[in-house]
Amino acid sequence: MKKIIYFIEFIIICFLFFVFKVLGYKLSSNLGFFIGKTFGPLFRSKKLVIENLKKSNIQLKKNYNNSANEIFGNYGRIFAEYPFIKNFRKGNLERYIEIDGKKYLDEIKSKNKKVVFISGHFNNFELMAMEIEKSGVDLSAIYRPLNNIFLNKIMENIRTNYICQKQIKKGRSGTREIIENLKKGSSIALMIDQRVREGVKVNFFGNLATTTTIPAQLVKKYKCELVPIYIERRSKFHFKMYVSKPIKVGENKTVDEITEFLNTVLEKMILKNPLQWIWTHDRWKK
Repeated sequence: MKKIIYFIEFIIICFLFFVFKVLGYKLSSNLGFFIGKTFGPLFRSKKLVIENLKKSNIQLKKNYNNSANEIFGNYGRIFAEYPFIKNFRKGNLERYIEIDGKKYLDEIKSKNKKVVFISGHFNNFELMAMEIEKSGVDLSAIYRPLNNIFLNKIMENIRTNYICQKQIKKGRSGTREIIENLKKGSSIALMIDQRVREGVKVNFFGNLATTTTIPAQLVKKYKCELVPIYIERRSKFHFKMYVSKPIKVGENKTVDEITEFLNTVLEKMILKNPLQWIWTHDRWKK
């Protein structure tokens, strides 16, 4: 039964992707906002989004209901922009992305550094790994496969062809692949904002959240520098990506201390534009 549902979802999304390609980037992004705002709560809990916003104690310009609507609308924009990833990578949409801190990417490339890029699911998060690889940095990106096996094939194709060629599946086997690639000189990019089964509980917006320790372990063992990156939608169609100066973590720092530091970095990113982070993750689940 689940496969039938997945296949129906696959057909619907393939149809929408076709419609988006016909409409073009800007009209599709606007349509995606409408779709996300209208239908998003049918697939993700709006109640959970509001509960998470309340728990974070972030000061918002809009009330919780309107904030949640904008969050779902932003999800819709990201969804509608997937058919145009190729255009961002190769052609006429690259002008819509501005990069602050490109000199740090150039330095990483010129010195053949292997670093750990860390970020979260911001709007549009897929563009970050794409821009890092476009700059010439040898990069391996960690991703979580979709539950829908039919859609996952489409997403993997988009990711390997236009976002980052070296894709590593999240999981134990993926951890081994991360280490192998790092030893070969590849930098690693991973998201640190999702709840994980195996991790440590550290502070996140005043509440304990189970957080991955993988970046902290890599930094400790392989003496890599940390590079926080963040992307923000500056208007409906334009993005600005921020690449931070590489951070050297003191050898005396523990894995837990580094992990907590990374959560503070993530908090600062989210506070720049709270409604552009994906609040549907059950980040504080016990």
